[in-house]
Amino acid sequence: MTCPAAVALICVACTLQNAQGGAKSPSYADVISDVQPRMVKIFGAGGLRNLESYQSGFLISVDGFVLTAWSYVLDTNQATVILDDGRKFIAEVTGADPRTQIAILKIEASDLPHFRLADAKRLVPGARVLAFSNLYGIATGNEPTSVLHGVVSGITKLSARRGSYETPYRGDVYVLDAMTNNAGAAGGAITDSQGHLAGVLGKELRDAQTNVWLNYAVPINQLQPVVQAILAGRSTEQTAASSVHRPEESASMDALGVVLIPNILRNTPPFVDLILPNSSAAETGLQSDDLIVQVNGQTVSSQSVVGEILSQIDAVDPVRITVVLGTELLEFEVDPLVTAQSIED
Repeated sequence: MTCPAAVALICVACTLQNAQGGAKSPSYADVISDVQPRMVKIFGAGGLRNLESYQSGFLISVDGFVLTAWSYVLDTNQATVILDDGRKFIAEVTGADPRTQIAILKIEASDLPHFRLADAKRLVPGARVLAFSNLYGIATGNEPTSVLHGVVSGITKLSARRGSYETPYRGDVYVLDAMTNNAGAAGGAITDSQGHLAGVLGKELRDAQTNVWLNYAVPINQLQPVVQAILAGRSTEQTAASSVHRPEESASMDALGVVLIPNILRNTPPFVDLILPNSSAAETGLQSDDLIVQVNGQTVSSQSVVGEILSQIDAVDPVRITVVLGTELLEFEVDPLVTAQSIED
């Protein structure tokens, strides 16, 4: 005699199989094999204060665009992208967004397997996920990236505890039941159990109130407008070009009253070292240790980029400077004429 419970389980299994058209779900091994060729390993700046020089990323176009985390690792002209098959390319930073903490790289390659952002899936709490990343820089050639299996524990906003996270991002994140906050994981991909892209692994962050490391990913739907803007050229860093108009007397940090830290590296980040008293900047509230992330709305990652943008601004024109302060992005307008007028008065 057949157990009624067993009959019920068989009926449920048959119903699920029929609902899926009789197709057998791919195994995790099959899903992982399909995703791995879309992942990349990124090596760049690091070494100072024991900072790692590697992170993760993934291909989002057939012609070599890579989505990754915006970090100090990219503060070099020699950032290297290594594909799943071991091929190495010097990457160009196409653009970055300090608010969402992502960057787009470009390598000169074609016919590449990639994720289509338009096909990304939205996850719900309880959904099973796979996290792909170059944990601890284990993969340096054609080795596959590491894979972790986990669950979406919840969906929340990083701004839920303002002042606790070292990031200005305030949108939704997937909280993951998987150890994804380790070195090298930033910029990796999370997929659903079928291998569909769902999010980007965030950088290593610690809750300042509880001192607990955070395991999270930013949903792709939160990033699509930013990625589209960067690819359309609306958020790219400015580089020197002979065709760019330059005024006879251009703006400069010194003239505005801002002294940056010594420019000793090829891509020294634009940290403020000192604000000169009685200067235009002193009137605004800018402070030492502020990190400049945008000048006149253009993203910057190094002092050389700051100087290039300022060289295109007339010395008498106001300059909008955006800095990171804790969890916030603060914008200041430094108007050289304001201080000049106050001195004359």
